[in-house]
Amino acid sequence: MNASPSLVDELMSQLQGAPMQQMAQQLGTDTEQTQSAVGAALPLLLGALGQNAAQPQGAADLLGALQRDHSAAVPQGLSGLGDLLGSVLGGVQGGNGGGGAGLGGGADILGHIFGGNQQRAEAGLGQATGLGGNAGNLLQMLAPIVMAFLASRVQSGGLDAGGLGQALGQERERAQAQGGLGGGLLGSLLDQDGDGQVGMGDLFKIGGALLGGRR
Repeated sequence: MNASPSLVDELMSQLQGAPMQQMAQQLGTDTEQTQSAVGAALPLLLGALGQNAAQPQGAADLLGALQRDHSAAVPQGLSGLGDLLGSVLGGVQGGNGGGGAGLGGGADILGHIFGGNQQRAEAGLGQATGLGGNAGNLLQMLAPIVMAFLASRVQSGGLDAGGLGQALGQERERAQAQGGLGGGLLGSLLDQDGDGQVGMGDLFKIGGALLGGRR
C-alpha cells in the first residue's frame, strides 16, 4: 500500500555518510547516537508540518514559504546536501545564543513549525534520545534541510498546495502508525490535553501556532 518510500526515509538516506558525521561532530556525539536522534527528529518535524498543512490555508501558506524562502537553497538534486549542511552549521556554531542565523534561520523555522510547543518538542526529543539540551541544536540543523528538501520536491514534482498537504499528511499518519521515538514524540506533542487522543480540542489549540500565527 505504501510502495513509495516515505519522505523521512528518502531524506534519511540523503543524510548518510558525511552529513551525519558533520552533525555528530557539531553535537559532540557519536555517529550512532546522532543517527538515532535524526531518525526520531525527522518524523517529528515532517509530522508537525503535516499537521500544519491540514489547517485551513496551512498547505497554501507552507507552499508559499517554500517557494519564496527556500527554493534558492535547494542543492542540485540534493547532491550538495553537505554544502547546505555546512551553511547551516555555520549558523548554529554559537549554540543557543546564535538565534538560528544559519541558512534559512533554523530557530525561526522551528518557531513556525512548532509555535508555542517548540520547547516541549526540544525537551521531549532531548529526553528520548539522550541528547539533552543538544536536541534544540539538532532541530535547528535539520529544519532548513527539511524545508530545502520539501522545496526540491515541490520543484521536481510540480506539487501544488493540495499535493504538498497530502504528502505531508501521509508522513504524519505514517509516523504515528509506526510509533517509535519520532511517532511517540509527535503523538504526545499533538495530544495537547493529555487524554491520549488527538481530538478537535487539540487541533484548535495547535492550529494557529504551527505556522507562527499569533493568537
